[in-house]
Amino acid sequence: MTRRSSRRPALRGLFTRFFSIVLGAVVASAVIVSMQLPFLHERPTVHLHLSSYESFDYTPPPLAWPSQGSAALDVPALGITRAWHNRVVPIASLTKMMTVYVALKHFPLSIGETGPCLVVTDGDVLNFQADKSEHDSAVIVEAGEQLCESDLLNGMLVHSAANYADILAAMVSPTPTAFVARMNATARSLGLRNTHYADDTGVSDQSVSTALDQAKLAALLMRSPLVRSIVDQTMVDLPVAGFVNSFTPLVGANDVVGVKSGQTAAAGGCDVMAVAYRLNGRRHLVYAVVLGQRGGNVLADAGNAAFALATSAENSQVDVAFKKGAVLGTIGFGHDVAPFGLAHQSHVYWWDQHNDHPLQLRLRHLGYTIHRGEVVGWIEVHSAERPIPLVALRTVAAPTLWQRIL
Repeated sequence: MTRRSSRRPALRGLFTRFFSIVLGAVVASAVIVSMQLPFLHERPTVHLHLSSYESFDYTPPPLAWPSQGSAALDVPALGITRAWHNRVVPIASLTKMMTVYVALKHFPLSIGETGPCLVVTDGDVLNFQADKSEHDSAVIVEAGEQLCESDLLNGMLVHSAANYADILAAMVSPTPTAFVARMNATARSLGLRNTHYADDTGVSDQSVSTALDQAKLAALLMRSPLVRSIVDQTMVDLPVAGFVNSFTPLVGANDVVGVKSGQTAAAGGCDVMAVAYRLNGRRHLVYAVVLGQRGGNVLADAGNAAFALATSAENSQVDVAFKKGAVLGTIGFGHDVAPFGLAHQSHVYWWDQHNDHPLQLRLRHLGYTIHRGEVVGWIEVHSAERPIPLVALRTVAAPTLWQRIL
């Protein structure tokens, strides 16, 4: 009896020590595993390198700002605006862009539609004669003829007809004062803080703005397919007057899409010019505005300066070709990394005045193993319509727990 009782405590002690060792090993393993788990869920390490592309070293020529007056650029597709000597100055017939904008908000019009019509009165004829006597641009009218909104828009935007602007304003508001108030309220709502109108034609030197405000307004106005179709004409056929020419310089040549021009003694030569260019395979417009040109043929000078500015902006476009399979970086876990590149040849475009490329890398949420050909992320560029997919060029697996422990 005594010998059996003495063995039991010894066995229990042995069992307890064995159990403690096993438990300690389990706990230690659990601690090690718990320490490694966060690493197992870490995103892979990525290195992006693009220095092998010579196009990245391209330095564009400086923008061709005019030697006098003020100017601005707006490139809506890239979200870029630039201004030079952005002073508040008279804007002459550029005022009619807001007259058109307000009228189209009141009477929306699509291509092929005529809009509301009216009959020309004796007062309208007298207004035309007064405009001509003051050497303002106007289109002949006759009492009793019918003019529709589409006619008035064509005459205003192509031939800058001041009397057409007055008739269109009268269709929208009961008095000239009420229409001008509507113009100024619209300017405020559009954020054109440096713009104020005193009339619907721009004859008044109190109708003032900045080049940047006018570039913004032009881009908004040109969202209308009807307006784009009108300003691109070199001439237009109007009732009674017949064919009249465009006063917008260079329209119809060298991808120039005319928007609006104007001149007065106070404003000098002014031009808002849209020039078409191709970006990522699609047609877009860059808007160049030049105000306050003096000496010589101020309207032609403003047009030439606007075209030079728009062309210099277009020349700032960078085109980088990425070849299929070209290594753009590496991705992986620890020391085991795989190269990645493009599955297909792609072009990337952007506007660059400071040689600062706007490429950004966006990664997918990846698993523990990255397979060859798997999309690992995308290159995004502000001017690209779609991100460019990047694929792993070989398979790479995350380190195992045993590898991490060792």
